Parts: sequence; C-alpha cells; structure tokens
Amino acid sequence: MDSNSTTTFFALSQSFSISDIIVIGAYFLLNVAVGIWSSCRVSRNTLSGYFLAGRDMAWWPIGASLFASSEGSGLFIGLAGTGAAGGIAVAGFEWNATYVLLALAWVFVPVYVSSGAVIIYMHKHTQYRRAACLSDLAFRTTGLLLSFAKSKTDLYSGALFVQVCLGWNLYLSTVLMLVVTALYTIAGSLPAVIFNSSVGTGIDHVGRAIVLQDAAFNKIGGYHNLEEVYLRAVPSKIIPNTTCHLPRADAMHLFRDPVAGDLPWTGMTFGLTILATWYWCTDQVIVQRSLSAKNLSHAKGGSILASYLKMLPMIFIILPGMISRALYPDSVGCVDPEECVKVCGAEVGCSNIAFPKLVIELMPSGLRGLMIAVMMAALMSSLTSIFNSSSTLFTMDIWKKFRQHASEKELLLVGRIVTVILVAVSVVWIPILQSANSGQLYVYIQSVTSYLAPPVTAIFVLAVFWRRTNEAGAFWGLMVGLAIGLVRMIMEFVYPPPRCGVPDPRPPVLSSVHYLHFAIILCALTAGVAVLVSLLSAPPSEEQIKNLTWWTLSQEKDSPVIPLQKVSSTSTASDQRTDSGGPEWHGHCARSSALCRARSRTSGVPKRPVICSTRENPFWARVCCINAIVLICVNIFFYAYFA
Repeated sequence: MDSNSTTTFFALSQSFSISDIIVIGAYFLLNVAVGIWSSCRVSRNTLSGYFLAGRDMAWWPIGASLFASSEGSGLFIGLAGTGAAGGIAVAGFEWNATYVLLALAWVFVPVYVSSGAVIIYMHKHTQYRRAACLSDLAFRTTGLLLSFAKSKTDLYSGALFVQVCLGWNLYLSTVLMLVVTALYTIAGSLPAVIFNSSVGTGIDHVGRAIVLQDAAFNKIGGYHNLEEVYLRAVPSKIIPNTTCHLPRADAMHLFRDPVAGDLPWTGMTFGLTILATWYWCTDQVIVQRSLSAKNLSHAKGGSILASYLKMLPMIFIILPGMISRALYPDSVGCVDPEECVKVCGAEVGCSNIAFPKLVIELMPSGLRGLMIAVMMAALMSSLTSIFNSSSTLFTMDIWKKFRQHASEKELLLVGRIVTVILVAVSVVWIPILQSANSGQLYVYIQSVTSYLAPPVTAIFVLAVFWRRTNEAGAFWGLMVGLAIGLVRMIMEFVYPPPRCGVPDPRPPVLSSVHYLHFAIILCALTAGVAVLVSLLSAPPSEEQIKNLTWWTLSQEKDSPVIPLQKVSSTSTASDQRTDSGGPEWHGHCARSSALCRARSRTSGVPKRPVICSTRENPFWARVCCINAIVLICVNIFFYAYFA
C-alpha cells in the first residue's frame, strides 16, 4: 500500500473513539459468552454434539442462523458494493432464495431425513452405493472447493472492513480475525455457531434499521430522491471517451435486458435458481442447520423465518450502497486506476468500500463501534459456519472413507486440524480477491459458484425426482459438468475482465456468455449426459432407491428413528449401540458411512429429540403451509413493485 493510501486509511481511523472500542469489546464478550453457554448445552466431545448440535434446535435459531450464515461479511461488502456499482438488480439474489428455501424444507429435507443423511453427500453415496470412487470424491471435493471460495471472500471483505474503519494493515486484520474465529470454531462448533448467528442477526438489523438506514436516507432527502442523486454520482476524475464512470440508467430496475444487462433477467430467473438450489438445498454449510432441527415442522419454520429475513438486505444493504456512491462518487465510484489505488489500494475499482465508508462517515461515536462489532460478528458467523461444515464434510465423508475404523477421538481431532489448515490457506488468497471481477466482490462469489455448482444441482435434482437415475448416469454427468465448469473458471483467471477504457480481448465464451447463462447451459448439459447414460445402462433396483427419492419416501407410521452413530474403531455391522441419553440401537451400518440407520430394540424414546420421520403434527403442518403461502405473496409483491 502506498503512502497516499495509508494516509487515507489513517484519516478514517481518526474518527474512531474510545467509546467505539468499549462497544466492540462488550459485544465481543457477549458473543463469546453466548457461544460458551450454547456449547455447554450439548457435548462437544461427541460427533452428534460437535457436528449436529445434538439435533435439538428449534425453528427460530435455525431460521436466524440460515439467514446469518448467508449474510456474512462477504454479503455486507459485496451486496452494498454491487448496489453501488449497478443498482437494485442484485436484490434478486436475495429474493430468489424464498422459493428455494421452501423447496429445502418441503422437498429436500424430507428426502435427507428419509435417507438418514447427516453429511449431505451421504445421500448420494447411499443411493449410488457402487458408484466409482472418483465420482464419490468429486461431490465432496466440489463442496469443499465452493466452501473454500466463499470463506476467502468473507475473510477478505471482513479484513477490508476493518482496514477501512480502523486503519489496520490488511494482513494483520486477516490474521487476527482468523485466529479468533478458528479458536471459536474449534472450541464450540455448531451450537456456538447457531446461537452466535441468532444473537448477531438481531443486533445487526436493529442497529442498521434504526441508525444507519435513517442517517443515510436523511442525508439524501429520502427514498424518493435516491434515483436522482444516484444518477448524478459521477466521479470528478474520469477516463475520456468511455461511459464506465456513468451510473447505469436502469439502476432502479430489477429486471434487465437479457443481452446487454449486467444482470440479465433470464439469468436472474433461471440461472440464479440453479445456483440457489445448490446453495440452499445441497450445500453442507446451510442444510446442516435444517438437519439439526427437532422435527420436520421446526425445519420448515426455520426456512420460513429465513425467507422473511432475506427480504431485508435490499433495504439495509443494497440501497445504502447506492446512497454511498451518491454521497462519495470520487471514492466509491472511482474509475481511474491511479485514483482507485489511492482510495482503496486496488486498480479495478473501489465499490467494495461503499458500506464501510458509509458507516465511518455517518454513524455517531459508540454506534459506529456497534456497527463494526456487528460486521466482525457476521464475519465470525460466516467463517465458523464454513469451517465447521467443511471439517464435517472432510472428516465424516472423506477421511472416514479411507479410515473406516477410525475412532471417535480421531475423527474429532481430524476435524479440528482441518479447521487450522483452512485458516492457514485463507491468507494466501487475498491478493487474488483484490483484483477479481472489476472490484465487485459479490460478482466474484456468484461467478465462481456458477462454474462449480450447476453439475451438483443437476445430479441432486435428478436423484430426488427421477427414479431411473443410476450410478453410471450420475458419475458421467458429474464428471463432464465439472470438467467444463473448471475449464471456464480457469479461463476467468487467465483472462480477467478489462479495466475501464481497455478493449475486451477475452474469448467470446467469456465476453459474450454471462456467467448466469453459463450456469443454465452447464446444468442442462450435465442433466442431459446423466439422463442419456442412465437410459443406456441398467436401472437401479427398488432396494437402491428406497427412501432415497421423493417418490419412495417412507410414510410408515412407525418409521425408524435415525440416530447419528457414535463411531468407534471396533464398530461392526452387528454392534449394539447406546446413543447418548437414549436407548440401545441395533442396525445395519454402511461400511463407508458414519451414519447408522437403525430400529430401536426397545420402546423407549430418546431423551434428545431427532428428526425421526417425515410425518408431522397436522396442526403445525397447516400453520407452516399457510405461512409459506403468505411469504410467497409478499415476495411476488416486491418483485412486481421493483420490476
């Protein structure tokens, strides 16, 4: 960072007072206390307690955690930055989640529960028991790659926020937050993550709604003036004979041109749904929260609450990002590379500083500290979610595959070591993110997802809804899809988007095919290969698909309870187990799975509730359905109003 950039950051940090430091310290202690308390509620030294919070979570912390996990620091910075650069269309990424979250609760969770999955990719392993090892590992590796990419963006955005607000060195900020987050994850795991997310979500949105939102709109004279002041937000130093310094004329339109639009409505409708289905319905980080519910009704309630909360970022993040550009066009809206380096240290643009710039300039002393504390808590929530779920995925589904007789103590140790490794690798990725995708962090997140997620989405959807899908079709569909997606992703790194005023030398597949349109093509291609190969090979047997598709779910009245196996080095197919706090279980354990699907040998009921069947109390099932209908109506209204 040069001297001018250092001076800019130092000047910003001078507005940071002792009261801000006190608020940050108090908030941090509150989160640690909540995390320790929640961790003590279940055992951290058992697989069930460490990875699934004992499967004893109610709907409200699940919903809050689903929302908070998706609204990490990468979303704070990324949504506000993309809003500053292009307007409100990015809200579609948030509102589209409504329908996919409902699909998670009403379709995918019942299938996962019926199959007995703890690790999401176990569902695929169980359905395709004889699938090739490469395909099996590809599912898990893809999940780890996507989680890895997301953790890097969250980490970078959080460090950038702290750098802008406090004037700290970017790498110092990164290391300090990583150390605290890693200790928090290793010590508390999923219970701490969920309760920390719940506390952070409440304070976060109250703080932004009451203070920052009002201050921002008062500064520009109200919402009715936003479009006018935004369209006038032109930096004083521009690049001649270009238009990249001008705000988009369609900034207040949600649906945009399918060819020339930065976020075409076709991609936002179809391509985004594919990405959202992967994220909300197959990603271990997210689905793990729903699998920790007491029962299916609580899982549905959590999805409904999260969907309502997903309506809020438009008001609390995206619009303030646009206001930030309107108020500070020379910094947030800069386009000249030399000027941008002075402002934020990156040549490609400084839209990512829109949210922290607004916090520093408009928030009063004390409340500024609260907002910074909330941002750091959001980073912790997001990173702990990713670290915990990534360690779960690696430990229970990759390590366990090669160490079939690993003890529970070994699995817990491996999970914690994986967290430490993720922390170490995270620091190396920061320089790449500084210049990615024209400085728009959110675009980077979504583009990487569109290259890796569609094949996984296609295979999962086919496996759930088409009984004819077999292991050969899943294998070849996934292999072809991932190969093509990786080629496109590598090309993105080799041919980065050109800066303002520079001709676009990229191949047509990059310059002319939007990443959301590419997601549609990739998903369709993967599904086509899977269907073709499945039809040309033998169909799966009824035993292979029992309880593993939407059409073969168990509806028996006395459906077996599905506990998490306490793995030990002496486990055999005929072992008798005693679940912590419950009766003995006897059953058949898949050799490479950490899950034991068993029937109770006694009539006792486990003391710790688990999702034991797809059946629900009729009253609460109707309550969930009515709320889902109301939610959809609210969502359609917002789409219609802003379209």
